[in-house]
Amino acid sequence: MTEYLSISALTKYIKVKFERDPYLENVYIKGELSNVKHHSSGHLYFALKDGGAVLNGMMFKRDAVKTTFTPKEGDQVLITGRVSVYEARGSYQLYVNEMSLDGVGQLYERFEALKKELEAKGWFNAAHKKKLSRYPQRIAVLTASTGAAIRDIESTLTRRYPLADVHYISTLVQGAGAVEDIVKNIKQADTLGVDVMIVGRGGGSIEDLWAFNERAVVQAIYEAETPIISAVGHETDTTLSDFAADLRAPTPTAAAVMATPDQSELMNQLKSTDVFLRQQLTQRLKYEQQRVQRLSSHPVFRNPDLLIEQQVQRKDELEQKMFYLLKDKFAGAKERFVRLDSRLSGDRLQSHIALSQQQLSQYARQLDQSVNRQHESLARALEFQQKLLASLNPTGILDRGYSIVRTAAGITSSIHDLEVSQTIDIQMADGEISAVVEVVKED
Repeated sequence: MTEYLSISALTKYIKVKFERDPYLENVYIKGELSNVKHHSSGHLYFALKDGGAVLNGMMFKRDAVKTTFTPKEGDQVLITGRVSVYEARGSYQLYVNEMSLDGVGQLYERFEALKKELEAKGWFNAAHKKKLSRYPQRIAVLTASTGAAIRDIESTLTRRYPLADVHYISTLVQGAGAVEDIVKNIKQADTLGVDVMIVGRGGGSIEDLWAFNERAVVQAIYEAETPIISAVGHETDTTLSDFAADLRAPTPTAAAVMATPDQSELMNQLKSTDVFLRQQLTQRLKYEQQRVQRLSSHPVFRNPDLLIEQQVQRKDELEQKMFYLLKDKFAGAKERFVRLDSRLSGDRLQSHIALSQQQLSQYARQLDQSVNRQHESLARALEFQQKLLASLNPTGILDRGYSIVRTAAGITSSIHDLEVSQTIDIQMADGEISAVVEVVKED
């Protein structure tokens, strides 16, 4: 009789086959994400497809949190994982361990990671941005020696501000050795004493512009002492060099415009300034001429003696005032001298000395009396302490007929410490005796 399997049994059998297949234990797959769902549990569910097939997949939270990007619809990804069977639906699916963006996506992933790191270091802070000179005398341009970028910059600088001395430094802007060449030329230009530096190139893909996203280039821009304008690609292109530079231009032509004033505008400003200054000078000259005319018609200029007469009269008044002030000052000083002289006479000085000697004698007697009182007080206190010490002296008690009994263990004061036939020592006021206990009686 034929034995029929249950669906669960068949599914388990197929799952065991999948899990024992070494080619399915660790697979490397690339494809496009679709139906991406970020579950509230943190798990990630999706479908991976290419032009010919679709494969369901899932990524547990423990692995999903390790991804450096947020998976979304349409991402081209590279996946490492295993293939197994989900028994509840009887379907096979991909269990993902690692996921990363493929191709251009990987570059964007690197771009975002490095941007986040350098931003945390403060390399993009506005506080580090240097101001550009309004009228630069020397300009350094770092770009490829051929191509539209250098032609646009050169024609713009020549048209706008031919006064500037421009140093063109041929620089590799893509491909092998581009990073090293850009860094070297930035450091070289930084030693030339230029007022501003333009670093850039024409447009291109993210791969073409990638040299300006490398850490070494960004660091060279950040550490440069010369203000730098970044002009990489078109307006929609953004590189890490743009964030580190002191100013970002949407195109190389715009960078040349930002770096220099327009000579046409300068000429118009000079003309306007010239007209303004001429008007101001004319008005000032007219005002001063009128002022001279008013002053020349003043009575003083017609009769200069008027000025001298006023000053002579003022001088006489000041001399008279000074004479009276000096006279009063001298009289006061003379009166003070007489008073001091009377106070310093011999009789008054002798009287003052006698009075001082009397006070000194009185102070000496008071000091002797104080010392004597203190001495008597200390003597009485010493006598009291001697009597107190004598009353506490054990030998004083012996003089009154008492004695001290000692055994081999020391002084004893109780009959319970003594035994019959025990030898004891008795200390009296004038000596010691040795005795033997014959009888012990208790009171």
